[in-house]
Amino acid sequence: MKQRLRIGVAGGGAWGTALANVAALAGHHVVLWLRDPVIAEALVRDGSNERYLPGVKLAPHIVPTSEISDLEGMSAILVVTPSQTIRSMVRTLCSALKTPVPLILCAKGIERETGMFLADAAREEWPEAPIAILSGPSFADDVVRGLPTAVTLAANDAALAEHLARQLSGGSFRIYHSDDVRSVEIGGAAKNVFAIACGAVVGRGLGESAKAALMARAFAELMRFAAAFGGKPETLMGLSGLGDLVLTCSSAHSRNFAFGERLGRGYSLAEASGGKLAEGVFTADILVRMAGEKGIDMPIAKTVDAVLREKLTLDQAVDALMNRPIKREH
Repeated sequence: MKQRLRIGVAGGGAWGTALANVAALAGHHVVLWLRDPVIAEALVRDGSNERYLPGVKLAPHIVPTSEISDLEGMSAILVVTPSQTIRSMVRTLCSALKTPVPLILCAKGIERETGMFLADAAREEWPEAPIAILSGPSFADDVVRGLPTAVTLAANDAALAEHLARQLSGGSFRIYHSDDVRSVEIGGAAKNVFAIACGAVVGRGLGESAKAALMARAFAELMRFAAAFGGKPETLMGLSGLGDLVLTCSSAHSRNFAFGERLGRGYSLAEASGGKLAEGVFTADILVRMAGEKGIDMPIAKTVDAVLREKLTLDQAVDALMNRPIKREH
């Protein structure tokens, strides 16, 4: 049965604003916390987040604020900040709030400095707070327009995952639940790296056949990596694995795909970013390092990392992949 909950959203970018709308339209009271008081005041005044989602009105029952203490007493808090700032955000929440609360991490990546998955990093900062992961094929623009979207919410506590999924689902936003946190995290993090490769293929004009082959082999790499860390194949075959990979590797709306496409068209690394965050840039090197430590063969990820480090040109990268020894497919 649906309950009217108090839901916090820490992070007022496009995805944070979209998820605040989702929670409010599901019938909950939502506090949307933004670090910048000027933007928070603008949201209160205008009823929209013109910087990140221009023209999109905030749903009723959303209270924008820059006072983090306003997140006290929430039923759950969605943490919607970039992956490399998840730890510091959770540390801030732990220091500011008196009572542990379920945290739903909505970033997709691996902590670069430590090689820790985000759930582990968050748990290290606030051991008493239950941690969940929200991931899957989703763009903020689609969600706020009310287009059908399905994602996965995972927590080690299966009952908590089911409860949160049921309470936050609504209308055109459907949430499946899982207790396979590791697979959901890996699917969300690794696909960003592979999306850069697919974007580069398109930008270079290498054709749809090449892109399809790259996506298929990328999924094989993702499965091998996840298996080495205890992930379940059935989870990776779902929304947070294959589903997210397909979306991110085939749409120019993906920042990672768009970054790769600009690289393929000859832009420099600095120019390719377009001033927007592409999480795969930060994930590639740590993904490759972690794979190397476990002896996991990930040639596509390694090639992306080499291009980002400017050790290979794109043409050299294509040659390296196409001239690998012929082997049985698996």
